[in-house]
Amino acid sequence: MLDTVQFGIERVLRVMGEGRTGPSRLDELFLLLRTAEPKQRESVEDRIWTEWCAHGEEEAVRVMQAATAALEEQKGSDASRLMNEMVDRWPDWSEAWNKRATLRFAADQHAGSLADIARTLALEPRHFGALGGFGQICLHAGDYESALVAFEAALRINPNLGSLRQAAEAIRDTAPITLQ
Repeated sequence: MLDTVQFGIERVLRVMGEGRTGPSRLDELFLLLRTAEPKQRESVEDRIWTEWCAHGEEEAVRVMQAATAALEEQKGSDASRLMNEMVDRWPDWSEAWNKRATLRFAADQHAGSLADIARTLALEPRHFGALGGFGQICLHAGDYESALVAFEAALRINPNLGSLRQAAEAIRDTAPITLQ
């Protein structure tokens, strides 16, 4: 691995190659996420999200973009239909499950969201977004210990998650927990 201090994060990302995909590319991005300077982590995090949203099938990417647009436009039924299509057609795509988990969380369908988070994490155990979502559901349920565990796991993977760090600190300050 190139020295990120000497070459800078943008140079490292270019050296890794735009066209390279697969687990080894994500492995390198996750390493950079933990080792980069704090101000550089955001660009690495963006690259990880880009990798997660990418797919080998053009149709899958098109459906993902349509589902995301529907979610942003608050067209819940369209977003739900498209996200169901994604998990049905591409069941090994972790981000399809994560997007649907997000939609279900927003609709207060926590049981469905938890099931989708579990599938996301089975496919991509480093999915800090899914871990954060799990923590949020635990927080809403009053399970502060599980929320803290989830937030801390997400922060170990991505130390750039300021809102999760604040949530974890708030839990520690207001509900002291002794983890075993």
